[in-house]
Amino acid sequence: MIKNLASLLLTLLIVQASLQAQQITKEEMLFLTQEWKGERFEDGRPKVSDDLLKRMRLVTHDEAWAVMRNAGYRYQYADGWQTINSDSILIGRAVTATFMPGRPDIHNAIDERGKKEGKRGQNSWPVDLLVKGDVYVVDQFGIHVDGPTIGDNVGNAIFTKSGNGIVYDGAIRDVTGLKEIGGFTSYYSSYHPSHHNQQGNLNTMLVGINKPTRIRQATVMAGDVVLGRDGGVSFIPAHLVEKVVVTSEVVRLRDMFGHERLRAGVYTAGQIDTRWSDDIERDFSSWLNEHIDELPIPREQIQEILKNRTW
Repeated sequence: MIKNLASLLLTLLIVQASLQAQQITKEEMLFLTQEWKGERFEDGRPKVSDDLLKRMRLVTHDEAWAVMRNAGYRYQYADGWQTINSDSILIGRAVTATFMPGRPDIHNAIDERGKKEGKRGQNSWPVDLLVKGDVYVVDQFGIHVDGPTIGDNVGNAIFTKSGNGIVYDGAIRDVTGLKEIGGFTSYYSSYHPSHHNQQGNLNTMLVGINKPTRIRQATVMAGDVVLGRDGGVSFIPAHLVEKVVVTSEVVRLRDMFGHERLRAGVYTAGQIDTRWSDDIERDFSSWLNEHIDELPIPREQIQEILKNRTW
């Protein structure tokens, strides 16, 4: 009797904890992303501006990695993916979902609550939250057989709502159909024709929406900016995005200046490939002013760079 009661109590505690952990509250979102001082969505998720997302398209992983590493963020990059539209760049604000191996009592409790709210199919719940400019980021714990929660139907829904593809640590299905969706630039672990919940087998269950999640060796928070290119994915905390973008733009401009001066024989490779002298820094500032309307960075951004320079 006592043993059965203890077992029941443990099950209830597990179910309760799972239900509480399923979707983040606005208060918890604000608490976990308190370094972000900008605009937010209604649910508290950081809303990095469309302008910064646009400027992010020219940022490389090397540039993003250096800024994040210097700020103490060591686990924000993941590679080794299969891709859809590998020549394109994936940019957007993360909406995260966390799945775990299926367990009937927890799965059924979550499912029952969803049904009372008019929801069907746990794999679609996070998709319903997507808006334009989002990227759906999913911890599917790398499962392969009987793991896919995304096929061409869900893929079309994702693309319609977000205009983007996915980062998905697990197997997807209907890969041929997904490749037919124009602009569905995506990163995923593997392909398998099976389904996550088929023939009554509860293979996976949704336990977290917009909570911090793990994508391979990276930690991802809802509102992070996803940068997918060159076979890898960086997850940039919202409060570091502007610094990453501006650093990338400065590096791009310095490279253009350095290459031009090297071709003209003004400086040696040794002078350009090491820390610049004060004279070179002053020359660079003058060059920026002289070419401000000819450079691939908008005039107002170059003016902001010049304002913050001491040479």
